[in-house]
Amino acid sequence: MNEQPCRWCPVRGVARKRRTHWLSSGVPVAVPHDEKGTMTMTLVVIGIDPHKGSHTAVAVDRDENELGELRLRSSRKQCDVLLDWADRFPQRRWAIESASGLGYLLAQQLVAAGEDVVDVPPTLSARVRVLDSTKASKSDPHDARSAAIVALRHRQLRTVAADDHAAILRMLANRHHALGRLRTQAVCRLHAQLANLTPGGLAGTLSVKRARELLETIHPDDGVTVERKHQAVELLDDVIRLDRDVRAVTQRIGVAVDATRTSLLDIFGAGPVVAAIVFGHVGDITRLPSRHHFASYAGVAPIEASSGPKKRHRLNPRGNRQLNHALHIIAIAQIRYDTPGQAYYQRKLAEDKTKKEALRALKRRIADAVYRALVADAHRS
Repeated sequence: MNEQPCRWCPVRGVARKRRTHWLSSGVPVAVPHDEKGTMTMTLVVIGIDPHKGSHTAVAVDRDENELGELRLRSSRKQCDVLLDWADRFPQRRWAIESASGLGYLLAQQLVAAGEDVVDVPPTLSARVRVLDSTKASKSDPHDARSAAIVALRHRQLRTVAADDHAAILRMLANRHHALGRLRTQAVCRLHAQLANLTPGGLAGTLSVKRARELLETIHPDDGVTVERKHQAVELLDDVIRLDRDVRAVTQRIGVAVDATRTSLLDIFGAGPVVAAIVFGHVGDITRLPSRHHFASYAGVAPIEASSGPKKRHRLNPRGNRQLNHALHIIAIAQIRYDTPGQAYYQRKLAEDKTKKEALRALKRRIADAVYRALVADAHRS
């Protein structure tokens, strides 16, 4: 690491030295020093690359110098082992890659122990690893070091907090989404089997009653048809079971959403399932300082793609896709009925917008309404 000559710069009326450090990633970072040339604030960031069976921790200082490395197995004592190893770093911060995924349990354990923990998205740590000239290869220690560097340089990482009611809503919303996908898969397979049993299969909307009536009219006369009908009956049983599970989780979602007493349900098209998705994936709304940040997080704000004198915007494929899906459900409901959203949609069509462009514009306005409702709920509580 190279250093440029010291320079004096006034900070809040106090003259301090500042040295520009050139890191291994090639980015110069100005670090303040006092009169004796020592850093005015020492902070160690411990990056963790979590896995199901093991965790790898790497501690780095403000200059990205590695101070220690630890690999431990996942066990009941994993938090205690990490805290004992980190006692040498009194001013520390934990940066866990995917703290809401594989690192969820460890992150919650550290938060319960009073530690400062931030969530590092895997995409950011991957970018650091690629740009790092000395640690470009992929391994668990390199991933942990990259997570630590992201926490050092990024200012808007999510701080991990102890689970609350939002965690319940998120689990329920994810369960509802998973059951919906399984039901769609089972229905598609059932329809394919019915098409193999009778010409054309079952025309129109497939329901449990119609599928059962069709199967009762089929009398197989060979072994292949017998097995095909048997599998169709099993798939029909799967659909019935999944319908029952969907109704049960929907009922639990309704109870959990009622407990929030949210004003989000006042928005046309926002039912309990949509509210659970929004609450579960947004969490603390105060971490999003404005409606523009919320729209960007939901993936409904267009991305600028200008080049030279040409100014243009394109569709945002990023953001939280579950939250984007919830806004899409509200928009479709408002378009179908006589609502202000439908009037706005028709007005955009009259401005020579395509249907997709008008729908995206409506979702942007709905995002503002959802943000206002969440802020109002936060102030009321």
